[in-house]
Amino acid sequence: MSKGELEKERRTGTQEMIDKLLVERQEVLVLFCRVAGLEPYSHTESLDHLLQSFCQILVDYTAFGHFEVFGHISDGRERRSSVLKLAKAIYPNYVEASEAAVRFNDKYDLSEHALNLDNLAEDLSKLGEELAGRIELEDRLLATMLS
Repeated sequence: MSKGELEKERRTGTQEMIDKLLVERQEVLVLFCRVAGLEPYSHTESLDHLLQSFCQILVDYTAFGHFEVFGHISDGRERRSSVLKLAKAIYPNYVEASEAAVRFNDKYDLSEHALNLDNLAEDLSKLGEELAGRIELEDRLLATMLS
């Protein structure tokens, strides 16, 4: 494979990774809005199911960004200094937002415990702020990766 073909393959792989992240992000945002729109919260089968779906895609999205996007960078598959520099600068805040998503999942995933909805509105608000911060960081990184 020629150097040009290798570079084209690398760019295609990066674009596919970014596209997958953006699809998962969109799913998270849609489900976030659907859950938030059900306030006041009370135990119903539809809320429980929606919350579980949201938690699952939230974890998938969080893991994909953390392990695939930043993994791509830390594994040495990304060589551009502008991307590496930005990734290093934003990584601590990105991890913080990822940890907030994991905490939300741990609290609202039905598989481990009974669901307590008393603080769901407040927890969604906090999670929304963390997601907004994460999205801003991702957008900066993705724009740099695509330039």
